[in-house]
Amino acid sequence: MESKSVMELATKEVKSISPRSTIMNALKTMVKANFRRMPIVEAGTKKVTGIVTATDLINFLGGGEKYNLIANRYSGNLAQAVNENIEEIMTKEVVCVRETDSWEAAVKLMIEKRVGGCPIVDKDQRICGIITERDILKFLATQKQIDGKVRDYMTTKVIAVSPSTTIEEAMKIMISNKLRRLPIIKDQKLLGLVVSRDFIRYFSKDAFKMLETGDIKDVLSKTIEEVSLNSDVLKYKEPLVFYTTAKISEVVEGMIERKVGGALIIENGALKGIITERDLVKFLYLNIK
Repeated sequence: MESKSVMELATKEVKSISPRSTIMNALKTMVKANFRRMPIVEAGTKKVTGIVTATDLINFLGGGEKYNLIANRYSGNLAQAVNENIEEIMTKEVVCVRETDSWEAAVKLMIEKRVGGCPIVDKDQRICGIITERDILKFLATQKQIDGKVRDYMTTKVIAVSPSTTIEEAMKIMISNKLRRLPIIKDQKLLGLVVSRDFIRYFSKDAFKMLETGDIKDVLSKTIEEVSLNSDVLKYKEPLVFYTTAKISEVVEGMIERKVGGALIIENGALKGIITERDLVKFLYLNIK
């Protein structure tokens, strides 16, 4: 396989924000651009000081310890808390790739550090690009000589939720298990899929309409089913589905076409696994070692 510079696979036009931008501004910017992550850079130097991901935002909105900012500092008042600076909840220890690195080195680093994307920096730590699992997926689609069976690379332990799961419970499940997507199942029937960006869109658009007292608990205590009936964005999403006998190349093509980061795998009508961009990055890495 031809070795390439990481910059040949990277996204070079990077949307970034200042550490002093508000959390709400980050929410809206990521939703508008449909991003899962955004580097935080100093306005003058363009040096990377952090990164904010959909996981950071879900952690803040009720999924993890960053929720303490809302619960304790603002006594649950979401409208006030989202005006805090993004540096309050961003990930400060950023995994960066150097612009002189190979794409193989970038893939290895992403797997080792369990991150879905890395800012690319020059020798002065100034941002010059970003490499994500989606970029690597597009590259994998061009490597026609590499293929395999989905059943050999899928994740078999699938954590699912039900329509009666609350928003808070679903986000906590995501954070504690380091997940970005959750199948929705009722009576052993697959109803849909909810992904981390669905929650981000919901909190940037619909959540404030559902606040009754101003306390974020008004929203967090509602079930996925309740919210889906009243939300314009947090709907049951029809997942991309393949059989266990499908080829990796078919899944890659389907994920790129649908612009999704994962597919559910079934056999005899039952959910058997899930395969994500991260699984496919590992698949590529195993085939280039």
